[in-house]
Amino acid sequence: MDDTGGDMHFTEGSSSAVTPVLRISQLDAFELDTALEQLVWSQFTQCFQHFKPGQLTHFEPEIKAFLQLLLWRFTIYSQSATVGQSLLSIRYKNDLSQAQKYQPMSRQQKLWYALCTIGEKWLQERSRDLFTNRPTESVFHKAKYSIGIICGLTKAASLLNFLIFLQKGRFPTLAERFLGIRAVFSRPQGIRQVGFEYMNRELLWHGFAEFLIFLFPLINTRKLKSRLCSWFSPLDGFKISDATLARQCRECALCGEWPTLPHTIGCDHVFCYYCIKSYSISDMYFACPKCALEVQKVEPVKLQLEMTDFNKS
Repeated sequence: MDDTGGDMHFTEGSSSAVTPVLRISQLDAFELDTALEQLVWSQFTQCFQHFKPGQLTHFEPEIKAFLQLLLWRFTIYSQSATVGQSLLSIRYKNDLSQAQKYQPMSRQQKLWYALCTIGEKWLQERSRDLFTNRPTESVFHKAKYSIGIICGLTKAASLLNFLIFLQKGRFPTLAERFLGIRAVFSRPQGIRQVGFEYMNRELLWHGFAEFLIFLFPLINTRKLKSRLCSWFSPLDGFKISDATLARQCRECALCGEWPTLPHTIGCDHVFCYYCIKSYSISDMYFACPKCALEVQKVEPVKLQLEMTDFNKS
């Protein structure tokens, strides 16, 4: 058997047949087309923003249909692809043709496509005005009821077709399945060589960084610092005396300045009243940064010393 027959010759038609269009690419093309239609309509309405309000309201469905026909004329009719499909290198293929090479949409398919898409939108918008304020027993009311049933069945069929599209990846809309047109790539798609080592390293690093950002606010750094200081300079069994407090009264254990309104928390260190009060309010588990003793009770320092004690210190 000749192996050359199995090679993929990426011609204009074979590449589209070999490489399937991803579901997300087809849905992205629809989103781009919808965004383009909204942009064209907004630009068109801005041309009449200085006119009397409400002049375009009565003819709005017809104007929208006309603008959509212009887009259809220069996209589907001439290129067999919408604007969104052209941006993603996608176009429609006549799936009813038995030829292996690429076959564009036929003229009948293009006309029926315009009728199924543009005509359906126009009918839905115009029917709201045609059947309002009509007698209940009139022909218009019966036509409205019939159109409502047809629209409901069409939406149910569209939902079923979309579920089939999610499973098989072909014909995302009911019009495409009915007309036999399928989205294919307009040019060969090269095989991408992706190295995942760098990507995995970046994902791990970003995940670790986010974990640290989440963890750091939960860590009481002041208490951790005081614990470390207590381990390296233990003061167990050290009794408080007036002479010790006199020596410590020269410096606040928090701000390092001369203590203002000196207070103590039960250890032999002295704090400014405002320092210890603010720290104890912000942190209910506040401990002395010098000896790691937790706040028991904030009390003012009471000393009965002679001036000779200060001179000795």
